Amino acid sequence: MIKSFLIAISIYSKVPVPQFEWNEEDMKYTFCFFPWVGVLIGGCLYVWVYLCGHYRVNGLCRTLVEAAIPLLITGGFHVDGFMDTMDALHSYQPRERKLEILKDSHIGAFAVIMLAAYGLVVFGALSEIEEKALLKIICSGFFLSRCLCGVSAVSFPLAKEDGMLFLFTSRSHKVIVKGSLYVQSAVCIGLMLHWSLPAGLLEAGTALLTFISYFYRTRKEFGGITGDTAGYFVVLCEGCMIVAMAVFNIFVLK
Repeated sequence: MIKSFLIAISIYSKVPVPQFEWNEEDMKYTFCFFPWVGVLIGGCLYVWVYLCGHYRVNGLCRTLVEAAIPLLITGGFHVDGFMDTMDALHSYQPRERKLEILKDSHIGAFAVIMLAAYGLVVFGALSEIEEKALLKIICSGFFLSRCLCGVSAVSFPLAKEDGMLFLFTSRSHKVIVKGSLYVQSAVCIGLMLHWSLPAGLLEAGTALLTFISYFYRTRKEFGGITGDTAGYFVVLCEGCMIVAMAVFNIFVLK
């Protein structure tokens, strides 16, 4: 279990951890600990906002660093998948060609355009978050998005039988992984509802709707999920949850 935790942190974040040779047994429970990268992101984000309030850091600096924290901790691991998926989806090519585009290491125009649009929207949404309860819910969203991504990895059909996602899912103990992720998701949503019932419901609902949309769209466009589409989901889900809290803050709390 400890090795599975270290593998999850080493793959999905830039946090330095002890290195060792992996074997099949070590990979069984890796997805159980994938959401804990979200704990690192949410914790750093919360501490940063607290320090900004204590030292009176201005809004622009605060928001820019907020947007950068997930990138700094993950090294842009999921953003790479988001960009590849955007290129594939906007190619309007047959399924086989879309899968080839996902594997292509080159960056296309649509990847850049959609990432820029995503960054602007998320930046604007973060600048509207003022309430402490909403900030806590957003920080928890980084955990929830990874819980749902882990569930999709061991539940949804795979588009191809190669790559890192197939490697880990084929070696995962699916029953234990899914059970663990369901429990972690329930605890996370429970905390969201505790901090603010209406905002928590909106945040959880947004995440679940994104999850359902992800299932149907990947099945239609690619025939299943891949490692790149998993990264796409994490980025998209986090962005949608941040926007949902900004909308709640603007139209409900103000």
